[in-house]
Amino acid sequence: MAHTTVISDGSLYEDKNELATTKDGNATRKTRGIPFSRKISYAVGGMPYQMTANAKGFFLQIFLLDVVQMGAFYASLILFLGRAWDAITDPLVGYMVIKSGRTRIGKLIPWIVFSMPLGVLAYIMMWFTPQESMSPSSSFFWFFIWSCLFDAFMTCYHVPYSSLNMFLWLKSISSLSSAIMSPTLHSTCSWGVTRRTETLPPATRRAYVLAALVLGGIYFLCCVVLFLGVKEQLAPLSTLDRIRMPYLAGMKMVVGHTPYVKLVFGFLFASLAFQMAQGNFALFCTHAAGLGAYFQHLVLILLTAATLSIPLWQTLLLRLGKKTTLYIGLCMYAPALVIIASIQSNLPVFIIMSIISGSSLSALYLLPWSMLPDVVDDFKVKNPTSTDLEPMFYSCYVFFNKFGGGMSVGISTLALHFAGYKPGACRQNPAVITALRVLFAPVPVVLLLIGLVLFYFYPINEERRGQIQQELQKAEKVVGNQEMEAVGL
Repeated sequence: MAHTTVISDGSLYEDKNELATTKDGNATRKTRGIPFSRKISYAVGGMPYQMTANAKGFFLQIFLLDVVQMGAFYASLILFLGRAWDAITDPLVGYMVIKSGRTRIGKLIPWIVFSMPLGVLAYIMMWFTPQESMSPSSSFFWFFIWSCLFDAFMTCYHVPYSSLNMFLWLKSISSLSSAIMSPTLHSTCSWGVTRRTETLPPATRRAYVLAALVLGGIYFLCCVVLFLGVKEQLAPLSTLDRIRMPYLAGMKMVVGHTPYVKLVFGFLFASLAFQMAQGNFALFCTHAAGLGAYFQHLVLILLTAATLSIPLWQTLLLRLGKKTTLYIGLCMYAPALVIIASIQSNLPVFIIMSIISGSSLSALYLLPWSMLPDVVDDFKVKNPTSTDLEPMFYSCYVFFNKFGGGMSVGISTLALHFAGYKPGACRQNPAVITALRVLFAPVPVVLLLIGLVLFYFYPINEERRGQIQQELQKAEKVVGNQEMEAVGL
């Protein structure tokens, strides 16, 4: 049986359970690094979630408003209720995962494999419009149902995937790189017209379906690579047995862990800030900044900068620690948003600010997720008898992130509705332009500041991380000695 441990410098090692005795009579295990091919396979497995999440985050709002030409009120319901449903499914799926038994191919892999075909189908249908014109109620239920189905199937994929390993740096690189596929979708106001016809050209709708087919195909291939290249690895002190603890009791222990609560709410507000700006970026470029024709290029630049800056944050993380590096990364975002919201039709400035925003985005992807394993380890040290709750930690973490994201895009779209947003119009009234500027910069900046305050009170620093790792190593020695006694050594 194999174990994967996360040591203090952030490296991953595979523990082959080769028991040996030291001079003092204690048991130890010989470790060997995980093969590079297995790391790559695991990283590839993280691409579907981030690709689809970025596509939805950047383009679903403008797709519903300007392509489907759905009323802003109905679009806000889909965006909010869909994300709320997505958030609710995370802890439920997390609990079902840890309640499920092991199979011949593992405990977590079957969830990933069997949910994949349904997830691909639902994703494609979410961007497909069955008729040229649909009644408001029919249109609402069509996109709402497929959005909810996709989110549920993606949860069945992503929760067990994230539970496979507690260190997500490689996943962050691959997910940000793969999200570059999302600019294949485009703004429909990028041709300089003042108002489109009642129905869009069929080619415009087909472009969205084609992009969905491409991402769906990548989704399928990534799952195949993950299945063939990765074997389930156990975290320290974990057996992945069926959980014996009732759902509510386990949830109470998870949300009652103080470092976890502070990390979750700090991540919630920071993620809210990024998601609100991300969700309104397409509409802001199209209607407020006069750069709708360059929106695809700006998104590509932003995500490329996010990908390329990952090694920089990893280097700073090892030298300065996670909290300090997190502050540096997130503090770059606020001035970039303010500058973008204050100017109009200045492409060079937008490009520079997109690079800075992308670098800050990569810090949000890397650092809070790399801090979560420390919280889980701290929980294990303080609650040694309560094991195998990792999926619940991850699912609750994603729950708050998704619920907050649903609130941000839902409230944004509802605000545009009250401001008088006209679906299908490429020239909006001044109230809509003002609303877009407020939603793009002032509100996200306030949310980001709240998140930074919460991160300040996060208690696990580098010194505490070292103590946790030492305590885990002692606990593993105890387990090793017990295993040796069991085999009569």
